[in-house]
Amino acid sequence: MKLVRGAWKILVGIKDFLVLVFMLLFFTALFAALSHRPNKAGLRDGALVIAFNGTLSEQPEDNDPLASVTGRRALKQLRLRDVLRALDSAKSDARVKAVVLDLDSFMGGYPAAVAEVGEAVRRVRATGKPVLAYATGYTDAGYLIAANASEVWLNPMGGTLFAGPGGRQLYYKGLLDKLGVTAHVYKVGKFKSAVEPYIRADMSPEAREANQALYGGILAQWQQNVATARPKARIADYLTKPDQVVATTGGDIALANLNYGLVDKLGDRLAFGKRVAEIAGKPTGKPAGNFNAIKLSNWLAANPLPTGGEAIGVITVAGEIVDGEAGPGSAGGDTVSGLLLKGLAEKKLKALVVRIDSPGGSALASEQIRQAVLQAKAQGLPVVVSMGSLAASGGYWVATAGDVIFAEPNTITGSIGIFGIIPTFENTLAKIGVTTDGVQTTPMTGQPDVTGGTNEVTDRVLQAGISNGYARFIQRVSESRKLPPQRVDEIGQGRVWIGGVAHQLRLVDRFGGLQAAIDEAAKRANLDPAKVHATYLEKEPSSWIAFANAFAEDDSDDDWAEQPAGADLYARIALERRGLVGQALGDARRLSAGGSVQARCLECGGFGPAGGRAGDQNLFDLVMARFGL
Repeated sequence: MKLVRGAWKILVGIKDFLVLVFMLLFFTALFAALSHRPNKAGLRDGALVIAFNGTLSEQPEDNDPLASVTGRRALKQLRLRDVLRALDSAKSDARVKAVVLDLDSFMGGYPAAVAEVGEAVRRVRATGKPVLAYATGYTDAGYLIAANASEVWLNPMGGTLFAGPGGRQLYYKGLLDKLGVTAHVYKVGKFKSAVEPYIRADMSPEAREANQALYGGILAQWQQNVATARPKARIADYLTKPDQVVATTGGDIALANLNYGLVDKLGDRLAFGKRVAEIAGKPTGKPAGNFNAIKLSNWLAANPLPTGGEAIGVITVAGEIVDGEAGPGSAGGDTVSGLLLKGLAEKKLKALVVRIDSPGGSALASEQIRQAVLQAKAQGLPVVVSMGSLAASGGYWVATAGDVIFAEPNTITGSIGIFGIIPTFENTLAKIGVTTDGVQTTPMTGQPDVTGGTNEVTDRVLQAGISNGYARFIQRVSESRKLPPQRVDEIGQGRVWIGGVAHQLRLVDRFGGLQAAIDEAAKRANLDPAKVHATYLEKEPSSWIAFANAFAEDDSDDDWAEQPAGADLYARIALERRGLVGQALGDARRLSAGGSVQARCLECGGFGPAGGRAGDQNLFDLVMARFGL
């Protein structure tokens, strides 16, 4: 009995110890989260620091509450409209002595979003306010932002080389053949290349032709934007003969960057911090290299979105369009349509702006969102579509509900076409001696059979459904853009266009960003654009998610000199390779889980952040953690 009592006391002691540890961890985390909350009352004169840690995003995904517990590093995302609001509000505010662009850990963004930030930086510089950019090595996207600054700094141990858009795409036909997996593809559109990785070992001639035109157009716009922002930068030589340029300095890439006018100063974070301190002031009691800094989160809290005047609703369709519910960063058909219908019922909206930043996805969910937008029109509201970086395939399907479509010159759009993929594993099973057999009462019994393959009747039925879906897509575009169906089919076929060409093809009406679309919506509602405000129809995060977001929202410390160094050229190359592995894992998941008819753009992923899609990276991290890597 004494032994039992002793064991019981030990168990109770262990339990009490674990409870105590849990409570300590909880309250420590709670204190940390509260300390990370924006403090608008704590603003002081200084330099506004915008740390581009991660990617630029239209709608950041929620942070995983368990990421820190499991040791995974979540891919940070910076909301585009927050950055634009911060820059525009800083232009004329005397408290902001300078703007600091920390691009040391910037992993990129899509061309339209990056160009919009660059233009906002240039507006600040045009007022005469100093804008200073720093990085160990700039990406193509990072440099486009930095080129608009008044001073561009580079770590002398780093360096910048430009890759340009494009690169290699993974193709899985050989792997699927070896595994015995048969990918049954049903599609319309000779340029609809989203299915090619599963049925080819290389790029089709049609896809190559379209991509060369698309990538060439994006590169030309990037060069023009850099030349406008920084005329003295000799970019052409860096793009065409980088080896010769670097050879002029004996392999010192940073010095070559300086000699060719890409940067103004070479210096580490300490030297850069001292330079900013000359402008913004140095805090007392801080080590050298620090300066009076204004955190982005505090600045945004002190400059909230306007709330006066009539309300213009803004519904965001961001990320891959999927069936059912989805969190921020993905456009769930049920989620987006539900938010829109609820907003129409509960809020006194005078007009609606549909902000699209999506490569497409489920055709069913795209139509569901489109029908919700049409409900706004049925209530007499003007509907203006604002295309962000992407509005392709399913994203364009949704856009057809608008009265007028705005886009940026480098928005990626079009991709009018749909497809479906069904993998079957009869040959895989045969390799290990497993076969299937049974009785069919009709040609469709048990079809599509993932273990026995599809039959000709099923293939014809499924292809007919895809063809019908494409015809509907063509008809939607024809009615919306007032173009003959034959003409829409000519510019459709799954081909992707940049915004400038799409405007010529009458797929978009005007150039402009989100604010231009809101102003247009106000005018169509007979309102003064200066006397309205945007009401974003978004779901409030749960307390658990908000708790996790508090840590990742803005974890930059006031001590500039103590921030970790960014990635050099070789580290960025490793990151891109990591992104390729993540893409392969994500493609496998999409092949096995993509159960609905798809209106999705393959090429769109080639313009995004260096690390690839956030969802693919999270899957990569999970796999690495599973194997202890």
